[in-house]
Amino acid sequence: MRLALEQASKAAASGEVPVGAVLAGREGLITSGHNRSIQNCDPTAHAEVLVLRAGASKLNNYRLLDTTLYVTLEPCAMCAGALIWARVARLVFGTFDPKSGSVDSVSSLLRAEVSNHQVKWEGGFMESESNFLLKKFFAEKRKLQKHS
Repeated sequence: MRLALEQASKAAASGEVPVGAVLAGREGLITSGHNRSIQNCDPTAHAEVLVLRAGASKLNNYRLLDTTLYVTLEPCAMCAGALIWARVARLVFGTFDPKSGSVDSVSSLLRAEVSNHQVKWEGGFMESESNFLLKKFFAEKRKLQKHS
């Protein structure tokens, strides 16, 4: 999760919402990344999606069996769906997202029993660190808007 937090800090430094993700397998780190929606002009360039794409490419398999995704923020509906389609075994995330979290906060896509794959998950891991990055980022954005 520390590597995911480092990635989130890189996102913030480039003006992106500070979300970082790491994909790990039995052998250790597969890939890591951070949000790039603004940089890539791509609404799907969330940290999770970018890391899943890179992991699938690296492993030469769209099914990421026996992998764990570490991410600093609870995934949205798009990212939670991508976890299911990629067959990720486990998700560990930092802070819950009361506005768009689709694992436990707003909806619970990973709990859908009719889904073709079940992702085990744990939320609140290193929550204060993840939350701090987000709060700091948005406080600075609000401060800049006031002075504009």
